[in-house]
Amino acid sequence: MTTSPNGTAPLQPPPSLEDSSTENEAAVPDDDASFTRRHRAAAYSVHFYTASGLLCGALAAAEIIAGRNQRAFFWLILAMLIDSTDGALARRFRVKDVVPHIDGRKLDDIVDYLNYTFLPVLMMAWSGWLPEPVWLWAGIPLIASVFAFSHTGAKEEENGFFLGFPSYWNVFAFYTAIWLSHYGPYAVLSVALVLSVLSVVPVRFVYPNRPPRWKTFFIGGGVATVLVALFILLRHPELDPPGWLIGVSLVYPAMYFAASAYLDWDHRRRERKSA
Repeated sequence: MTTSPNGTAPLQPPPSLEDSSTENEAAVPDDDASFTRRHRAAAYSVHFYTASGLLCGALAAAEIIAGRNQRAFFWLILAMLIDSTDGALARRFRVKDVVPHIDGRKLDDIVDYLNYTFLPVLMMAWSGWLPEPVWLWAGIPLIASVFAFSHTGAKEEENGFFLGFPSYWNVFAFYTAIWLSHYGPYAVLSVALVLSVLSVVPVRFVYPNRPPRWKTFFIGGGVATVLVALFILLRHPELDPPGWLIGVSLVYPAMYFAASAYLDWDHRRRERKSA
């Protein structure tokens, strides 16, 4: 899970590229020899921005161990916002070209596995939301997700999909905290096992930042859901919101699953037609 860099003011291109037709080319020259310290500083800043998600993760871990899940969710949301914005910055400053010796995708995957999988599963285990033996049941999503993260075809960016459940265990942990945990550890385990299986089977889920269709719905719905989650965390620090508010917050996740299923079916149908 996506998906984290910090930007600087747009860099001025060398005079030879002033007529470049794209914004990216205007920010960074095409010739490696033309990369200046400012270009490299901007590129490294993007990598540091991505890596700052690890700091969010460390702070979230401390809150989880202390039993303060509400605070932990704030740090996980901040990490998610970093992850949602670093890719655009990396493309803007052509980080892959300026500092090719650092694999930005690998860095992103390391940070994402921590914040999207390991810490949410740690929260579920530490909070007593999973049945005994906790170590066994917690290990299943951890292992399923590591295979998903290491799958070379997990991101079909050109088509706008993830292949398999995209390890949104942070979202699952949030809904477990405010709702699903009330039904007992076996209810939590049942859903966790289904999501674990979906992590390693060839079904597609929409890449929210690059959806194949309905971009306004996917991005707007995602932003709205994050805002509702923040409202719940601020107004209900004990993580006990009323049922109607839980229902409102579940609208987009439910529609995301339904839309992903339809678009996956439609993509397969188009592939069969073109074969």
